[in-house]
Amino acid sequence: MSGTQRDSRTDQHDQKNGHGGHGGRWAYIGSFTSGGGRGITVAAVDPTTGALTPHTTVDPFVNPSCLALARDTGVLYAVSDTEQGAAAAFRTGAEGSLTALGPFVEVGACGPAYVSLAGNRLLTANYGSGSVSSLPVADDGGLSGAPASVFAHRGSGPDAERQEGPHAHQVLPDPSGRWVVSVDLGTDSLRVCAPDPATGELRSHAEIALRAGSGPRHLAFHPDGETVYVLHELEPQMTVCHWGPATGHLVPLAEVAIDTDGVPEDVRVYPSVVRVAPDGRFLWAAVRGSDTILTYSLADGAAKPQLTDGVSCGGSWPRDLVTDPTGRRLYVVNEWSGDITWFDIDPQTGRLRPAGALPVPAAACLVFS
Repeated sequence: MSGTQRDSRTDQHDQKNGHGGHGGRWAYIGSFTSGGGRGITVAAVDPTTGALTPHTTVDPFVNPSCLALARDTGVLYAVSDTEQGAAAAFRTGAEGSLTALGPFVEVGACGPAYVSLAGNRLLTANYGSGSVSSLPVADDGGLSGAPASVFAHRGSGPDAERQEGPHAHQVLPDPSGRWVVSVDLGTDSLRVCAPDPATGELRSHAEIALRAGSGPRHLAFHPDGETVYVLHELEPQMTVCHWGPATGHLVPLAEVAIDTDGVPEDVRVYPSVVRVAPDGRFLWAAVRGSDTILTYSLADGAAKPQLTDGVSCGGSWPRDLVTDPTGRRLYVVNEWSGDITWFDIDPQTGRLRPAGALPVPAAACLVFS
């Protein structure tokens, strides 16, 4: 999402589309309209303080809960997390404007909860159907038609309420761009697919089993390209894995308990997202229920995260974590309290200091231009 190195095409896009007028950055925030959200909120980013100032809103369809931005083209993608799941593309322009690039496209599955880009394909993880869709992207960045493939996951888990079947929660390309990795909460596993370079069809390559009943929800790659952190929703833990980009195989190495000290016994926690610092020295995990953000140091090595701190998320039910493109701040998307909070990152320790907040009803996701 954020923290990747900008290239000249991105800089030229910003200049061409007027992104430099307020300091060069816009934030795009997705929300659940079924929970009172206003669609996609566009906010200006103060280049000095990181503060967000709301600018406009766009309401393209129900529940644009997850977004992805193509930095080379400046096209923003959104999914509609509904029974009849869909995706849409928007051209970003001056003053953070969004212009639809054609009509929305159905993803061929139910409840898309995550969206990412893999080359000229848009990927969606469909929680309701337990599948991953691959949609073709046209030369102008728009969506050019029906899915090239819908790859169905199979299986279930021991939690009868949450794991009666597959529930794909995230899908993204690996750093090498050769593989697509998906996370399935319902089957306690990760899947690796090899996308066909001509058709975009996702072909099964490997399935990696994790602890039964743990409910993996979200993963993040370390900048070294060979270490993966998998955060589990149904058990408060994180699995550290080794990733082989040459072979497309992932090997679990260790489990790290998510700290629940001080949480009342009658409060169940649901870890939601893990984010690695752009420089690879720290990582953070968001924990719903306790409503905390945990800081881990990676000073002992990428495969050995050490808990160093925990702070309140500043709201309720943190659903997303995003570092800004400078790597100096961490933004938290709090769904239930309906706000974005942001923190200054201590450059020596990775610890977080509260710096501000912006109300955004039913907020679900944030990306920066």
